Order: sequence, then structure tokens, then C-alpha cells
Amino acid sequence: MPYLDPYIAVLTAKTAAHLLRRATFGPTQADITSFTGLTASQAVQQLISNADYSPPPPVDLESTQPTAGQTYLDKPFNGDRNFDFGHYLRYWWLGLMTAQTAPPSLLDKLTLFWQNHFVTTREVVDDYRFVAQYLFLLRTNALGNFRTLVTKITKEPAMLRYLNGNENEVGKPNENYARELQELFTVGAVDFAGNKNYTEDDVKAAARVLTGWTYTNFWVVGSTSFTTTFTLSKHDTTNKSFSASYGNTAITGRSTNPSATVTAGDAELDDLVTMLLNHPQTARFICRKLYRWYVNPNVTQSIEDNVIIPLAQFLASTANNWAIQPVIVKLLTSQIFFDDANRAAIVKSPVDLAVGTMRFFNQPVPDMKTDYAAFNTYFSFIFWRIRDMQMPLLDQPSVFGYEPFYQTGYSKIWMNTTTIALRSDYTDAYIWRWLEVKPGYKMGIDLLAWATALQPNFADASGTPAISCVDVQTAFTKNLFATDLFQSQQDFLIDTVMMQGIPRSSWTFEWNAYRSAPTNTNKKNAVTYRLQNLMKFMLRMAEYHLC
Repeated sequence: MPYLDPYIAVLTAKTAAHLLRRATFGPTQADITSFTGLTASQAVQQLISNADYSPPPPVDLESTQPTAGQTYLDKPFNGDRNFDFGHYLRYWWLGLMTAQTAPPSLLDKLTLFWQNHFVTTREVVDDYRFVAQYLFLLRTNALGNFRTLVTKITKEPAMLRYLNGNENEVGKPNENYARELQELFTVGAVDFAGNKNYTEDDVKAAARVLTGWTYTNFWVVGSTSFTTTFTLSKHDTTNKSFSASYGNTAITGRSTNPSATVTAGDAELDDLVTMLLNHPQTARFICRKLYRWYVNPNVTQSIEDNVIIPLAQFLASTANNWAIQPVIVKLLTSQIFFDDANRAAIVKSPVDLAVGTMRFFNQPVPDMKTDYAAFNTYFSFIFWRIRDMQMPLLDQPSVFGYEPFYQTGYSKIWMNTTTIALRSDYTDAYIWRWLEVKPGYKMGIDLLAWATALQPNFADASGTPAISCVDVQTAFTKNLFATDLFQSQQDFLIDTVMMQGIPRSSWTFEWNAYRSAPTNTNKKNAVTYRLQNLMKFMLRMAEYHLC
């Protein structure tokens, strides 16, 4: 198998949909059509070029407030609204993921990867400005340079607060961040064979390197800014020695600030990040996580040898110098990414399921600024359901992130006795259309209108043949699943689910009766009932289906 060799075939609807499902939160039918016929390289470059780094800022979504519809990150800190404003950041981000008006981009799916890698949470950080700046940092640098990202995230106020970096001082070191920096953010706890990548003494030494950093104006009501600060008197200025895991590296302690812009803390941090990135396992650890995110949770020895190791060598090479974008391009345009064995290899996460369903069925997204009440209703529906499905956005259960991205079993963990029912309840809402986003807009699928649009000359019931059960099932299934249904599955959907055991010819009779009298409630209900049965079951198949 060629593994990382470029995939040179032009994209079909199936391979275009595969790329869009993995690189974004799910395609619309129009997206799939647009990407069909492109090469993988052209498609991925479009997904990168479409990234919007200057989206509209979040606004107050509470319609009873005088500030409703107004931005708040540019205003003095409001402690009374701290929870609301932090919570609305999640709706804002979901809005970027779901937007139907913008061309598809891989930016926010990749930002979620980094947010689940460099975890901080809204609940623990507890200052909406800190959370917002942290999220903007990840979005802005998602395709940038890993060295830069590690360096910046180490000093970010949200991270300093989340992992107690602000409490790390000479004489009373706090090892929390130093441990996670190595275990979760760079080298990884163990290599692929299970050997430890660093020692406890390395954690202690790294903690000493990181002493002296803190932040200003946390939860200071009325404050208009905040920043990271370094205090030399709180920094351990002695030399720090590391184990053989790092080639017995010694980081020289600094007792003075080299310049007004480069502190002793910056100088030692730069040495520390260089040491971490020189560790032979760091690039492999990052590439292994990217492979599991985009391609397949199962990393075999063959994949380790033929994909992870060469991809890691490329990431850390002198020519690439830890640039993230070329690595993403190489992976998403590779033969291994498009290999048939990797289609339908990942269980959809709750965000993929929720946002992807919204996008696939072209649910209109209310304008955040001018239609803030409807925007609030819309994304409240999404957020609380993905939270119940065990993926509360910006509030991971631990610094390890969401369990299905690191625990044995990986994405399969999204499916359990609790979440199966909740996933069904979510997709059922598209059939029953009970959510009124605003007057005149009920979220969900107008199945009757969809089927009617399939019918040529709808009003000519006597002169134009009726669409068949197969026509309906084929149209409703188009691009819904990652792999084709077997004929036996298609027959089951039509004969057992849609027609409930009666002959298929009965559909023709019921459909034509409805065409002849479309305002007749009984005839409309009979047809709608069959369409609802079919789509409800297909959506349940899709929610359990792999992507």
C-alpha cells in the first residue's frame, strides 16, 4: 500500500463526501456537488483557503437585556453576566461550525482538535474574556506552527489558570502544567511500544523552568484589559537538568531579563520547548493523534511504521520546521486517507452528529446579530443535546479531553446505553419538527415538500406516473451514509419500515390519491406517515452509522 503517497484520482461524490465529513463537521448536498470532480489537492486547498479568521464577534443573546445583540468582549468585564457570556461563546462557535452561508472550511474542525489537545474549560477558567482569547488563539494558529502554538499556549492566561501555572513560584513549585505539557501536549506519556518518555524528575525540572508567570485582572469587574506577566523575583533562576530521555539536556537558569520584550522566563521557555520538540516521540505523538482524528482510531504497527513515523519525520524536518498546514495537507490528500478501509471507520461524535445533521438538511441559521433570540433558541437546542450526549463544548471532563479521543475503544465510546436513546431523540426532532426557532420557522425536514419536489407534474395525477417507493428511498438516502446500503437493507427500509408489510403498489395508490386531493387531511396524513417512518429509521441508522 502506498500510504502517504498522493491520492491522484479526481473526487467522486463518495470520496468528496468522505473528505468533507472528516475535514469539516459535515457537508451539504451542494458542498458534495461542488467538490466532486476536484483533485484531493484542489479540494483540501479550498478547505484551507475558505477559512475565515475574522468572523463577527460574539454578542449578548439574552433578549431581555438592554445589551441584546451587542458585542461584549470589547466592553468592561461584567461579573454579573460572566456565566452567560462564557456560555454564549459556545453558541458563537457552534454558529461558525454550522453556518450554511459560508463555503466549507476545515478551520473549526481542526480548532476543535487543538481545543481537545490543549484543554482548558470554561467552568474552571471562569472568566469569559480568558476563554475567548484562548479560543481565538487556537483558531488563529490551528494551521500555523506547532512550536509557536506550544509556546503561546503555555503563557496564555486561560491555561495558566486552568493548570495552576500562576501558582508556580520559586520555592513552592506547582508541577501541574509541567506534567501535562509533557504527558498530553508534546512527548506523550509513553511511546508506541509502551516505554515511558520522561521521568518524574523531568516534571520537577520543567516546573522550575516555568516559574514566575501569572495573569492580571482576573474577574476584576470593570477592567478593560488583561495580560500575561512574568515576575523575575518569583522565577527559579538556577540551572535545570533533565534525564537521558531528553539527552541529559541542561537549561541554563536566567537571573536577568535579556531585553524589555524577552524575559528570563521567555528565554528559558524557548529552551524548554526546543528540548521537548527535539524529543523523538513528540512529532509521533502529535501525528498519531491527527491520524486518529481524521483517518482511523486504530493505529496498527503497519500504520505506525508507514504513516505515523514518516509523517512525524516530515513535521519535525528542517524544511518543514513544525508547520502544521503541510502536515494536514499531506494527510488529507494521501492514499491512506481515501482507502476504502478507512471510510465508515469512526463513530460520529455528538458535535459531528448534531452540526452535521443541521448542515446536511440545510437548516437555516438565524443571523446572530440581527436575529439573536432565534440564534439563541437554535444553538441552545444543539448545545444542550451534545452536552447530554457527553460532549459539552469547551467543558471537557478532564485535561485529557473527551474520553472517546483517548480511552481504549476511542470513538466507539460515544455509543452507550445512555447516549443511544439521546441520539435517537435528537434526530427524531427533525421528523416531528416541534422546535419553533421563531414564528414561521420550525426546525426539521419538510418531508412532504421533499417528496413532492421529486414528482414530475405533481398536479397531473392521471397523466403522469407516480414516483415509486424506490424513488423516494433513493432520494432520501443520497449521500446520507458513508457507505452504500446493501440491497437487503434497501428492501427492508421500503417493505418493512415504509410500507410496513403491505405491497409497494399501495404507495402508488396513496401517493396518487394525495396528488389528486392535496388539501385532504386524511390523504396527506397517510403519505406523511410513510415518509416519516422511512426517514426516522434512516436517521437512526445514520446516527449509529460510522463516518
